[in-house]
Amino acid sequence: MIISEKNRREISKYLFQEGVCYAKKDYNLAKHPDIDVPNLQVIKLMQSFKSKEYVRETFAWMHYYWYLTNDGIEFLRTYLNLPSDIVPSTLKKAARPIGRPMGGPPGDRPRGPSRFDGDRPRFGDRDGYRGGPRGPAGEFGGEKGGAPADYQPAFRGAGRGGGFGRGSGGFGGAPPS
Repeated sequence: MIISEKNRREISKYLFQEGVCYAKKDYNLAKHPDIDVPNLQVIKLMQSFKSKEYVRETFAWMHYYWYLTNDGIEFLRTYLNLPSDIVPSTLKKAARPIGRPMGGPPGDRPRGPSRFDGDRPRFGDRDGYRGGPRGPAGEFGGEKGGAPADYQPAFRGAGRGGGFGRGSGGFGGAPPS
């Protein structure tokens, strides 16, 4: 497909600036949402870049997504006559604030109780979950009762063979008794 040099430069400049590009899979869309060129020209130029391994492509939910590769960065630098110190925004490191993740000096908030109060560790709201005996036999936890010694569990399907699903046992199985 013939793409004008002006549109080719616009698409390439956007791709290098952002490091990524997307387009809806709509070949009749008059204009790309972010670039002032027809959507078809964006798709076809990225298809060309993909065949030259300048971009990596993924497709999801009727949208193409292209990610610039190292070879693509080198190519676009020479094509757009850019110095080597200019990099796509996907390669720029975000400035992180120095200090604690929540901000402020370390002593600005009162600390809660220690995670290891008493003889057992605390983990949020799970501190009593299956925690074992905690008091006398009559209170919470206490002595675990369990099943009586003469308990014999019985299952309805004992001896019918199989155990595939519910009901009669499926195709070729014995009818329910």
